[in-house]
Amino acid sequence: MENDILYIKNATKRIGSNVILDQVNFQVKKGEIFGLLGPNGSGKTTLIRAVVGLVQLTKGEVEISGINLKSHYEEAISHVGAIVENPEFYPYLTGYQNLVHFANMHGNITKERISRVIELVNLSDSIDDKVQTYSLGMRQRLGIAQAILHEPSLLILDEPTNGLDPAGMKELRTYLKKLSKEGNVSIIIASHLLKEVEELCDRVAIIQDGKILAVKPVREFEETALLSVYFELDRPKEGLKVVKDKMKLEISAEKDGFFMQLTKDEIPEVNRLLVQEGINVYKINSSSQSLEDMFLEVTGGTLHA
Repeated sequence: MENDILYIKNATKRIGSNVILDQVNFQVKKGEIFGLLGPNGSGKTTLIRAVVGLVQLTKGEVEISGINLKSHYEEAISHVGAIVENPEFYPYLTGYQNLVHFANMHGNITKERISRVIELVNLSDSIDDKVQTYSLGMRQRLGIAQAILHEPSLLILDEPTNGLDPAGMKELRTYLKKLSKEGNVSIIIASHLLKEVEELCDRVAIIQDGKILAVKPVREFEETALLSVYFELDRPKEGLKVVKDKMKLEISAEKDGFFMQLTKDEIPEVNRLLVQEGINVYKINSSSQSLEDMFLEVTGGTLHA
């Protein structure tokens, strides 16, 4: 646990007979970008609100940097920066004036620190412009700057790319990766956007109906996924029969070869089998599942917006 920025144990939230969170368990490590992936209504926003103290759990524990949130709230929450909803600013003030205002409210934040976070989120060229002139992506980055002014160990973002166009999404991903690496901040991204989590996060927890269904590194989802593999052969009918007889796997015949669903490790096994039988393999093409396909497998095909 000493390497965990966030530790959640048996987090449960009930409202009457309705179970919103059902014994949720996971940890977020120092320096990682962690994805909390689930459709709307899955419980992820309630869980985020519980972590920042906006929702009281029915039972369970939350520790931030080793500090119990319930018994030592102020000390624990001082390690957290969060954007749970769209960040709000004074539109007629500049970005810099908004940050100074927040810094004065918080206390103990130097001008040097303000300059550092402006650099981290790459707003130096527009920080003296009024916020009313900012694009949505710039406002999101200013919100992140505000959330990390007090040098938190953990940054929590709930649906951070909502409303952003593809260019804005890509830009925000770049800054979050930079922030994690250079700012020494662990980041939780709560999202229903599979592509966002796939491209940004180190590990992901899949949540549905208030339950955590899986917690894995993104690369593990990829490594254990089935690939759609096409083998092009000189004698496709003979090759098809050989593989069917020896491997007992489902095969889809094509004119010059066949398709199979295989793990990464099974591809050379099929190739060796064909070569041992004197069948020439001209081409092997594979396409991987997306995280969306894997999500649908884990959740039983119940992805919904």
